[in-house]
Amino acid sequence: MTNDKPTGKDYVGSDDLYADVQRTMQLCAEMNSGYHTEAEVRDCLREIIRSEVPDTVRVFTPLNINYGPGVRFGNDCFLNFGCTLLAIGGITIEDDVFIGPHCVLATEYHPEDPATRHTLLTKPIVVKRNAWLGADVKVLAGVTIGENAIVAAGSVVTKDVPANMVVAGSPAKVIREIKKNF
Repeated sequence: MTNDKPTGKDYVGSDDLYADVQRTMQLCAEMNSGYHTEAEVRDCLREIIRSEVPDTVRVFTPLNINYGPGVRFGNDCFLNFGCTLLAIGGITIEDDVFIGPHCVLATEYHPEDPATRHTLLTKPIVVKRNAWLGADVKVLAGVTIGENAIVAAGSVVTKDVPANMVVAGSPAKVIREIKKNF
């Protein structure tokens, strides 16, 4: 592989993976340019992720994805403006999930050791049914957000979030159980 990648360093990974990343970024740029109806955005997403996107998914562009085949959407999901999905490790967004504006879900990370730092490591992210990520939330590799959980705006999630809990902060910590209106 040549050293003509944007970083100026050899890309760590296969040529096929690099080609998929470039394809995804091109398709996202096309999706994010100009106005598209919700149905048109879903059609773009189907091409980007190469899989089914339920007709009940709503996405406000721009949406940035680096690896489309790594993303799966459930029914009735909503992603607000400006979200970023770094999805080489796999991102599953289950049914009825709300994701606020400017959220980042990053399945990728690098070793601390400078000698191996250019190695790309991944762990999947799962956002369980009916979870809600507030504005500007960051979810790091390997995290599962539990069913019905709420992640407060601006939080950085480094560990799994239990079901039915509210978490906040950096790093995010459990604040309390969800209040139920009975």
